[in-house]
Amino acid sequence: SPSAVKKAAMLSFATAMVAGAVMTLLTQQWIFIPIGALAVISAWFYTGGSNPYGYLGLGELFVFVWFGLVAVVGTSFAQTGNITVLSLILGAGSGSFACALLVVNNLRDIPSDSQVGKRTLAVKLGDKLTRVLYVTLIWIGLGSSLLIAGLSFVNADSGQPLWIGASAVAALVAHIPGRAVINGAQGRDLIAVLAGTGRTQLVWSVLVAAALIAESSF
Repeated sequence: SPSAVKKAAMLSFATAMVAGAVMTLLTQQWIFIPIGALAVISAWFYTGGSNPYGYLGLGELFVFVWFGLVAVVGTSFAQTGNITVLSLILGAGSGSFACALLVVNNLRDIPSDSQVGKRTLAVKLGDKLTRVLYVTLIWIGLGSSLLIAGLSFVNADSGQPLWIGASAVAALVAHIPGRAVINGAQGRDLIAVLAGTGRTQLVWSVLVAAALIAESSF
């Protein structure tokens, strides 16, 4: 029921705020207080309020920022106290995969969203361009770890095979949902694409984490 969903949302907000407060106390990085407040506000107005920005074509932008840049760069900053080029690049990669998930979801819902006036980015772009956007986001995500491989080569580091491997294996996983989107999958068939996109991000994230751990131990 709507009331149960609202209670679950409030519980999630509370849990996140407590966790964030504890992390802030442990790290003494007080900048996380306003960032956390903005995160809660952004989460609420994604679908809440009289003009939710998720239905104005801005959902992908906010997902990229919060699920990508803020999540990855913020995590790195909490642990090291620094904002690095590495965290920015991988934050962009993570954000791109997260956006791809949203794009697939909204691609599936173009017919129903159009009928009820939800002007998502997919509705604004239309079916064909939304499919192009999905594939582009996947390649941006894969390309982020390839970019790190290039930087490793320039800096004469030894981790290039790890970063290339992360992109290559994730690309193999991404091939199935990507091909379905390109071939015009619609409706319920896009649910499998949603799952495949999630698996792609998971595989990429695990392999990127492994590459980071391996490089730090060299």
